[in-house]
Amino acid sequence: MEALNFTLKNKRLELEQVPIPKVTEKDQVLIKVAYAGICGTDLHIIEGEFPCNPNKTFTLGHEFAGTVVEIGADVNIFKKGDKVAVDPNSGCFCCDHCHVGNPHFCNNGGINNTIGIFQNGGWANYALAPVHQVYKVPDYITLEQAALLEPLSCLTHGWDVISPVIIGQKILITGAGIIGNLWVCNLHLHGHRNVTVSEPNRKRLEMLKKLNTGYKLLTPDELKKNQEADPNYLFDLVIDCSGYAPAIEHAVSLLAKGGKLCIFGVASPHADIKIKPFDVYFKELKIFGVLINPFSFPKSIGLIEAMGDRYLNYENLGIKTFSLKDYKEAIALLKTGTIAKAIFKM
Repeated sequence: MEALNFTLKNKRLELEQVPIPKVTEKDQVLIKVAYAGICGTDLHIIEGEFPCNPNKTFTLGHEFAGTVVEIGADVNIFKKGDKVAVDPNSGCFCCDHCHVGNPHFCNNGGINNTIGIFQNGGWANYALAPVHQVYKVPDYITLEQAALLEPLSCLTHGWDVISPVIIGQKILITGAGIIGNLWVCNLHLHGHRNVTVSEPNRKRLEMLKKLNTGYKLLTPDELKKNQEADPNYLFDLVIDCSGYAPAIEHAVSLLAKGGKLCIFGVASPHADIKIKPFDVYFKELKIFGVLINPFSFPKSIGLIEAMGDRYLNYENLGIKTFSLKDYKEAIALLKTGTIAKAIFKM
């Protein structure tokens, strides 16, 4: 089979022919991958800016869906031919974090053992996953849509973290890549209309217009001009989807009293921002981080059902499909912002 393999030591990403993995454990599920997404985190990994398996070459891809082709002896909830998606994250089930319901903080599991980051993932024709990380995809959800379940599961965790978000509040989204676009869809679905999106790449802003939300679409320079012209140009909630430190730092100055900042995008581990403690005190600001997707995969299935084709249209979201052999083109288009997301179609 074909697999896109990555080696951290020399930052080598290469399409290779490898054997189809075999079910060797009683709890394993072998999946024929149909669609696998390229995440912004994958780009950081390829550039050496995000932790991944340092010890061996592995197959990238932590967002994928497909059909079951083989199951281990103890697997009784799936059968061959079932449509499934994979939650790439799991705790160790033994530590204090896991015992109190926070597997995303687990030092052995969580982000430290993710399928597609530390174990072989879905940028291949076939992939293995433990049964407890596999979810059946309902008939009313297509495998194309199911490729978005993992990023949407992170979003649903973020929604829980920042809730309540009151209708009528002024909301700013910084960054209009796929995560920013999915936040746009989620806010519009929930009835929010007073939303502004800031994005430096005008191609991405043009893509966002296809969603027909009526939201204000601005560049960061336009955002700053509005702020300079009106000292009351402030927001109750800022959701950063850029992972860009200067954008996050600027967002703090745009928060109204009692405002919330949600740091959703993944910044470089070496990035710094300056925040005045007095502003946090005087405005009673609240800053939230969002780490992956604990227990939120079922919620993302419900969210996809609610969004449907109205929001999850690939063209409107700026999503383009590629074959594995065209991975260089896909990555290049993502880096230039010509598309919001690339998904491999097997």
